[in-house]
Amino acid sequence: MTPSAFSRLSSAFRRSIPADAKERAWTTGDGHSLRRLDWPAPAGARRGSLLFMPGRADAYEKWLEAFGQWHAEGWSVAAADWRGQGFSGRLGRDAVTGHVDDFATWVADYAALWTDWSAGAARPHVAVAHSMGGHVVLRAVAEGKVRPTALVLSAPMLGLHPAWLPSRWLHLAAKTIAAFGDARRPAWKGSEKPALIPQARSRLLTHDLSRYDDEDWWRRQRPAITMGAASWGWIERALASIRLLETPGFLEAVDVPVLVLATSVDRLVSWPAIRRAVARLPKAEIVVFGQECRHEILREVDPVRDRAMNAIREFLDRVAPARD
Repeated sequence: MTPSAFSRLSSAFRRSIPADAKERAWTTGDGHSLRRLDWPAPAGARRGSLLFMPGRADAYEKWLEAFGQWHAEGWSVAAADWRGQGFSGRLGRDAVTGHVDDFATWVADYAALWTDWSAGAARPHVAVAHSMGGHVVLRAVAEGKVRPTALVLSAPMLGLHPAWLPSRWLHLAAKTIAAFGDARRPAWKGSEKPALIPQARSRLLTHDLSRYDDEDWWRRQRPAITMGAASWGWIERALASIRLLETPGFLEAVDVPVLVLATSVDRLVSWPAIRRAVARLPKAEIVVFGQECRHEILREVDPVRDRAMNAIREFLDRVAPARD
């Protein structure tokens, strides 16, 4: 099924959990419960298995349309909430501020989840992640904690705004601010922009208003997934992890094929940082969008989505072909 054809039938996927998908709690090594979704491949399909991880303040409900399309192509699809997001608890001092003690915690969670999931998943094993999720998954691969057949990153968070400032300066500023008071306090009011100066959320994510409304619909159905600003501690830890990725030799160690989807006008994550990272990854390819595309590439208007989903399909057909 072509992306355009699928889009005309996608409303049922966007606002419902598939009847044959299973939502369950999965427990990490230290006893934390993460919510997980597993959607087995259609009967007789042998395309492989795909594990998707969402971005900051995200829940996997937002990405059901993409899941439905991959499933229709024969993939087994799985996803999970990050610790402290969605139905996977909270780590801050309230129910809406996003916080984490260290991004290494998420790397460890993902590595454990990958090990458990891949043990029973048909090959090839593909990792797909968006924004902050892309950062964590790329770090896990670079550290040798997971080894997918291929990696797909949508608007990965490899740098924050203002993009013209070096990450070491941003990190110093965030570290100083976080130290004056509770590091779990929200870094801004409203919005969901992981940067020092928030902007209207409606202008950051997608041009497609119906897809934008899907998130509000899910928040009304499942209020517990609602999240807002990041904490100052989150910002400081994010920048510390970004600086780790910038260490010479770190990304150069990633020897799996990587496809990066990015927009050069992204106002949530740094486009220059993405461009620099792709140049360092030995087996990376990039698809670049412009003014027609905002941060949530896989939730954009159909022409953008079609190009992105076609690029993912073509990439995976080359580097992670179906096994007989």
